Amino acid sequence: MEFERASGLIMHPTSLPGRFGIGDLGKAAYRFADFLGDAEQSLWQVMPLGPTGYGDSPYQALSSFAGNPLLISLEQMQIHGMLPKEAIEAPPQFPDSRVNYGAVIGYKIPILKQAFRFFREHGSRELKLDFEKFCERYGWWLDDFALYMALKESHGGAPWFEWEWKLASRNPDALDKARKSLRDEVETHKFIQFVFFRQWYFLKSYLHQKGIRVIGDIPIYVAYDSCDAWTHPEILKLDEHLRPTVVAGVPPDLYSETGQLWGNPVYRWDVLAETGYKWWIDRFKMALELVDIVRLDHFRGFEAYWEVPAGEPTAVNGRWVKGPGRDFFEAVFGKLGDIPIIVEDLGFMTPEVDALRDEFRLPGMKVLQFAFGGDPGNAYLPHNYVRNCVVYTSTHDSDTARGWFEETASQEARDHLLRYIGCANPAEIHWEMIRLAWRSVAVMALAQTQDVLGLDNSGRMNVPGSLGGNWSWRMLPGALNEALAARLAEMTELYGRVPGTELHY
Repeated sequence: MEFERASGLIMHPTSLPGRFGIGDLGKAAYRFADFLGDAEQSLWQVMPLGPTGYGDSPYQALSSFAGNPLLISLEQMQIHGMLPKEAIEAPPQFPDSRVNYGAVIGYKIPILKQAFRFFREHGSRELKLDFEKFCERYGWWLDDFALYMALKESHGGAPWFEWEWKLASRNPDALDKARKSLRDEVETHKFIQFVFFRQWYFLKSYLHQKGIRVIGDIPIYVAYDSCDAWTHPEILKLDEHLRPTVVAGVPPDLYSETGQLWGNPVYRWDVLAETGYKWWIDRFKMALELVDIVRLDHFRGFEAYWEVPAGEPTAVNGRWVKGPGRDFFEAVFGKLGDIPIIVEDLGFMTPEVDALRDEFRLPGMKVLQFAFGGDPGNAYLPHNYVRNCVVYTSTHDSDTARGWFEETASQEARDHLLRYIGCANPAEIHWEMIRLAWRSVAVMALAQTQDVLGLDNSGRMNVPGSLGGNWSWRMLPGALNEALAARLAEMTELYGRVPGTELHY
């Protein structure tokens, strides 16, 4: 797909301010949309919107299709008659700058369950009809997900592969019995999903009115403890006991002597191919109901992926295995048309990966922090870009722009950057990197909101391979203001990234 020259910001909804301990789809999200509009931005990139499990990572969701209940705005529910006012009058004193997931879950989930009971007794006829329509429309994944969540709760949060065998292996009689005994719990989880999707679609409609499109991630792998793995074990490399035989990761490189052991089960691509990749096509369909542009994570894994025998302590003893390649993308585009996809093609690339990306005209990623300290032929330097790429000042997996420059970049890289941009004063290096991205030929330019705010690495979202403290950064109330919007708008106009700008290539 040919994209229009544009720019935008990265901000996961959990990072928005608010009084309930975590960002949500309420008024702060609409204020952020207003800021994007005032700043002439036309893109909002988010991370996966699915329900998170152990570790709180959006990339290890409990479902590839469901929404995250923690993103639901309790205030919006109260406004729309789904909660009594007193239910949210006195929330705990949550921290403003970080998400304490344990505390948020302990407070919010019981209120969402209370909301279902309130809805069942006091909900309007129109709202109940909408709920029925939602359940009917999305029953193809919702029925399994709601049962999975009800069973997970009834087992004290244990992963599905630790349940009794009849439930873990989806014995039909055992599932029927569970549906009957857990009927109220199943309906509760369906209702929670109804509220999430309702709020998200309202927000997405508001964004579209402002000419703003949403970019959202599809992680290549699913979590082992997920409804996806429980309902579709046949598409994963699991043994007769439903345990992974191999797991995903990446091999050792300059950044890690032992590689990265992700632990996700690996696909049986031959089984998926026999179905015409139906599960993946359904996944794309659902993603494109939520977002306007898909960012496909770990693109190189579709050409060849690193699999490690289950039980290995590191990713060292793995091997490269050929992925589905062009057959997969021909099937996806053949079924869905020329859908809007950008790809995460960072890390160890090969000519075969580049050829696969270019054959289907998929824009790849350029991260400015990878550009400096080397030779002029570095592919991440803006003078080497092709138009069909997306440039980032930083990503959720990297330092912030300022944090990189001040804390982790080598002296050689810092000197190179300053010479490259002709800047002797690094006091606002984050704005200089935004300018460098915005004025490049890349069709899309994106900055983390932390970079617009000039935050150091205290604003970093994730440190790959580390446990604890990730995914928790929150923007303080009032951090974005008219002056920042005006500065970003001026730069966006200057470099022709306002939608509708006539360009001649």
